Amino acid sequence: QVQLVESGGGLVQAGGSLRLSCAASGSIFSTNAMGWYRQAPGKQRELVAAIASGGSTNYADSVKGRFTISRDNAKNTVYLQMNSLKPEDTAVYYCNAGRMDYSRRYYPYDYWGQGTQVTVSS
Repeated sequence: QVQLVESGGGLVQAGGSLRLSCAASGSIFSTNAMGWYRQAPGKQRELVAAIASGGSTNYADSVKGRFTISRDNAKNTVYLQMNSLKPEDTAVYYCNAGRMDYSRRYYPYDYWGQGTQVTVSS
């Protein structure tokens, strides 16, 4: 049984920072890539950032230079450090397990956390 549990969301002013965490149980973590997605009201879920088991990363253009994804394999945890937050970053953020190919394209598996709300006020 794979479980992904996100934490760290909240309300922050524009320009502020938040760090999201996703704790993974089961054997999925150590050998799989992990990704962070977000879904704003009325919009499709989109990939924000992904990290391979070896540490290669992939970011959406909208967050490059502001967000950093990292992982601690010893703790089975993936993080998303979000700096210089903007109101358009407001969304529910979801953790996912998947795979990343040689070109750093991320493919999600059907393993999702429950989501954590991030709200950025202007």
